[in-house]
Amino acid sequence: MAAVLEHVLVEDRLPAVLLTLNEPERRNALSTALMRELTSLLEEQSRRPEVRVIVLRANGPAFSAGHDLREMVDRSLADEQAIFDTCTGLMQTIQRVRQPVIAAVHATATAAGCQLVAACDLAIAAETATFATPGVKIGLFCSTPMVAVSRVIGRKRALEMLLTGRPIDADTAADWGLINRVVPPDKLEDEVMELARQIASSSPLTLQIGKEAFYRQIDERQGDAYELMGRVMADNAMTCDAQEGMSAFLEKRKPEWTGR
Repeated sequence: MAAVLEHVLVEDRLPAVLLTLNEPERRNALSTALMRELTSLLEEQSRRPEVRVIVLRANGPAFSAGHDLREMVDRSLADEQAIFDTCTGLMQTIQRVRQPVIAAVHATATAAGCQLVAACDLAIAAETATFATPGVKIGLFCSTPMVAVSRVIGRKRALEMLLTGRPIDADTAADWGLINRVVPPDKLEDEVMELARQIASSSPLTLQIGKEAFYRQIDERQGDAYELMGRVMADNAMTCDAQEGMSAFLEKRKPEWTGR
């Protein structure tokens, strides 16, 4: 059974936990309240040792339509800044929590909803999904979505999405690197859960080390990245799980992870 909170459903399917955006009538718009609740849930689930993967999905006709524009009309500058600070906090939390976060995208993800997909560590989409950063059409350039989107698809493709606002289909999103792959809608859940199981079969400590290291090195110069990751890998090699994993490989047996 899923726990029903105000904006998000929480369901254990250990070793994964499913967080489902649950405001279908609002197309899962990222209101400040929803973003705060989702951020809190991510932090809470990160502290549970039995949770090895977090899956982010949504109910209704859209994955997420982006920011709740009703919150953004006739507001002060401080109010507007608070919205985007909350959004930034959510996106950074996704990449900061120790578990890999997988987006399961069944339908449209636009503006900050597209940013949400781009911020996740992995993403699988149904053939019915589309992606767009259409803020330019309403006079509000998708500047914060641009941060995540440009880092996963590159400059020219990101600018095409940002400057035109045109949506791209799931196959294009996969080709551009916004998502990992596309599946039939009726296979989306199975594919996501199989990916979660594959990830969860590895040492939770190693996954945590690897995820943190990935985001630490990705924007460094190559030489600095090698120096930094050399230290990380040496430290990793000294952990009990790494020693167990290497020994198990050499002895042709299944490793027994302790998370140490």
